[in-house]
Amino acid sequence: MSSDRKVILETKGLTKHYGGVEALNDADFKMYADEHIAIVGDNGAGKSTFVRNITGVEQRTSGDVVFDGESVNFRAPIEAREHGIETVYQNLALADFLDVPANIFLGREEVRFKLGPLSWLNKKAMRKRAEELLEETGIKIPDLTQNVAGMSGGQRQCVAISRAAGWGSKLIIMDEPTAALGIQETTRVENIIRGLKARGVPVIIISHNLRQVFNLVDRIVVFRQGRIAGVLDAKQASGNDVVAMITGVDQGVHDNASYI
Repeated sequence: MSSDRKVILETKGLTKHYGGVEALNDADFKMYADEHIAIVGDNGAGKSTFVRNITGVEQRTSGDVVFDGESVNFRAPIEAREHGIETVYQNLALADFLDVPANIFLGREEVRFKLGPLSWLNKKAMRKRAEELLEETGIKIPDLTQNVAGMSGGQRQCVAISRAAGWGSKLIIMDEPTAALGIQETTRVENIIRGLKARGVPVIIISHNLRQVFNLVDRIVVFRQGRIAGVLDAKQASGNDVVAMITGVDQGVHDNASYI
């Protein structure tokens, strides 16, 4: 990798212990601003712990996080959002009984004016911007006034991703973005992720779907037993290489894989 590529995220010795349980140990991770990375591993391997400690959901036991050239220690997810990191969780964190614009602007509502504790929302401006964000990410939702509770799983995921793409100007993290979706909806979400790549938006994907991983990312970071077991080039590695690294059955990688 060229030394002049911009590093958007780096962790050094990132560690998280829950009492005597070592959930994450000494994780050294580097991500460039022009790439998509997959984080894979068995359940309990440390993948979600790693993300939670980057985004301020939890506080690390030790180690350093550098984001966009700045040493950071987010105390809450809102601080990560303010720095340009958006996370799309498995539960999507959508408000079921609000429409699409209201969900996209949740916590960032635009107001016409405030009068003491009361405020009047600028719904017209929010709808216009929501339409722009959906268009930018290639998402088609026929009726933006519909509550998201009545939408399909794929449409709901698209709303969550468009919100992340709109506000996550520097990094988007997706936790199993297509786990509960059918084939058509999965294809739609994968195309949105490809669109983010074309726009130069870096993305981290946590996934168990190896087909998806190889189709969407540049590098694959494998976690095992709370540690980073290795990093593979998605264009050179095979599914067997990834599985071997996840399970630890074969401590080496095959000829078509390479550490980066």
